[in-house]
Order: sequence, then structure tokens, then C-alpha cells
Amino acid sequence: MKFHESRVRVRYAETDQMGVVYHANYLVWMEVGRVEYCRAAGIRYKELESHGGIFLAVAEANCRYLYPARYDEEVGIRTSIESANPRMVTFAYEMRELSADRKLVTGVTKHVFLGPDLKPRKLPERYRPAFGI
Repeated sequence: MKFHESRVRVRYAETDQMGVVYHANYLVWMEVGRVEYCRAAGIRYKELESHGGIFLAVAEANCRYLYPARYDEEVGIRTSIESANPRMVTFAYEMRELSADRKLVTGVTKHVFLGPDLKPRKLPERYRPAFGI
């Protein structure tokens, strides 16, 4: 799968005193995009954790803020896999304000696959195709 697009509508609670989305909320939206990307690829996080014994730990996160989102705007979150191997996956994100088709934020998150003991573990073979491995 090349990418998956999710949508969120900016809630009032996500804005700051200036009326724009507080910067940390974009990281939350990246998680929305990541979870929905996995779901669209046939993997539910809950199943990956409970049956696969695999957790995705964030090892690195990066955001580039280009333009602010505001209350009640609809934001598209385009999520793709930038790179992956049996030990790690890197997701890339692009968030756009949909009515104006304006790019808001780009970013990446790198994740290490962990077992229930929180030690690095290789992703089981059955999940690899969903991550492009």
C-alpha cells in the first residue's frame, strides 16, 4: 500500500490561545494516521499487541510545521511507510487543510518492534507484508 489517508476535524480543545492547533496535537494525529494505515493494511494494533506479542515503540519523532490549522478545519493525514525492516519501521506523514488544500505539517516517526518484555524483537513473518518487508 503506497499510503493511507485519514481525516480529523480540529476540535476547540486542540487549539491554543492564538486559536491555532497546539503543536503537540500533530503528534497525536500522526498516531491516528499510523493506526489507520495499519488497519487498512490488515493489521489492528490491538491484535498485533495481544496475539502477535509485538509493540511499536516510538524511538524518534520529527515535525516540520509549515502552516497552522485552526478550529473546525478538516485535516487530511496522509501516512506512508518510508522504510522498514524486521526490527524497525519509519512512517512518513503529510497533513493538509482539506478545503484549501494547504500543506500544514510534514513529519516522520521511527518505531522499534518490541516484545512484551520491552526488549527489541524481530517482527513475525506473518506481519511483514503489511509493513512492506
